[in-house]
Amino acid sequence: MFENASPELLWFLVGLVLLLSELALPGFVIVFFGIGAWITALLAGFGVLPGFNAQLLVFLVSSILALALFRNKGKKYFEGRVSRVWNPSASMEDVRGQRAIVTTPIVPNAVGGKVEFNGTLWNADAEVPLTQGQTVEIVEQSNLRLKVKPIL
Repeated sequence: MFENASPELLWFLVGLVLLLSELALPGFVIVFFGIGAWITALLAGFGVLPGFNAQLLVFLVSSILALALFRNKGKKYFEGRVSRVWNPSASMEDVRGQRAIVTTPIVPNAVGGKVEFNGTLWNADAEVPLTQGQTVEIVEQSNLRLKVKPIL
């Protein structure tokens, strides 16, 4: 199918596949390799890069340079946020002592209780019954479940 395809078309298609794969894979890294492939396609189209070794070298150098120069600048535009309350640089390991609001009543030793913490709903457990709307303190986090206690 691609036996007679020009090198610039192949590099363009590789770049397109890499750019589209960034939509499925997190990290904001693969996009720069797609850009490197398009730079290589452009230079190969102008006849500057006649051989495959030169094309591969330009692809690698341009991809790594683009990654090093533009990832941190571009990353801020693609960070997801549920709310502006949460500080993205804060560690989720250090939630102890933070406050949350009960959104679904919590019954000890039962499933189904939920709290809202920094704009996100979390499954929650408590040693005492808690009602909807009550403010609680986070005691600990275990995977995606928070253990909470009432604020007295």
